[in-house]
Amino acid sequence: MSKGLASIMKQAQMMQQKMGKLQEEASQKTVEATAGGGAVTAVVNGKNQLLALTIKKEAVDPEDVEMLQDLVVAAVNEALTKVQSEMAEQMSKITGGINIPGLF
Repeated sequence: MSKGLASIMKQAQMMQQKMGKLQEEASQKTVEATAGGGAVTAVVNGKNQLLALTIKKEAVDPEDVEMLQDLVVAAVNEALTKVQSEMAEQMSKITGGINIPGLF
C-alpha cells in the first residue's frame, strides 16, 4: 500500500472515531426552546428526542386548545432545529465541511 493511501486510510479511521464520539455525546447534548413568550418550553437532545415539555397554567385555555397545540408544536420544532444546527456544526468541524448524508 502506498504511503498516500495509508495516510488517507488513517485519516478516515480518525474521522470515524471522532464521528462515533460525537454521536455518543449527542444523547447528552440538550437544547431548550420556548414559544408564546415562555408559555411552552421544550427540551430535546442531540438524538432528536423530546426530553421535557413544560406548559404554564396561563397557556391552558379550554376554549382555545388549538392555540396551545400550536405553541407546543412551535416550541418542539424550534428546539429540534436548534439541536440539529448545533450537531451539524459539530459534524462540520470533524468532516472539514463535507456534508455526509444521514449522519445528523
